[in-house]
Amino acid sequence: MLVEETLERLPARYKKYFANIAITVEDYPSEEDTGRLASKKELLLGLFSGVPYPRKGGFFEIPYPLPDTIILFQKNIESICSTEEELIEQIQATLLHEVGHYFGLSERELRKYER
Repeated sequence: MLVEETLERLPARYKKYFANIAITVEDYPSEEDTGRLASKKELLLGLFSGVPYPRKGGFFEIPYPLPDTIILFQKNIESICSTEEELIEQIQATLLHEVGHYFGLSERELRKYER
């Protein structure tokens, strides 16, 4: 429910680009997830997997057959929050961070926006 509410708050100018993308919530990241990013399991809050929006399209505009995914890791997010308000804020921050990856932003670029 909190994820859906956060998505609803995204500006319309961004939401219109969301096509063929699945947002899921899992307890923890898999070893494959953390190994691929060289991240500790307990530090990974979210993950974007797929083709960033700017690299889609092309001459024939052939859609990709599988959806892109954003995964939020519930237990890791909960572990750094002590109130429901903090939880809501962290879900929003994590989701927006992964949406940034969907739009092609690097970690370095995202850090500039998160300050």
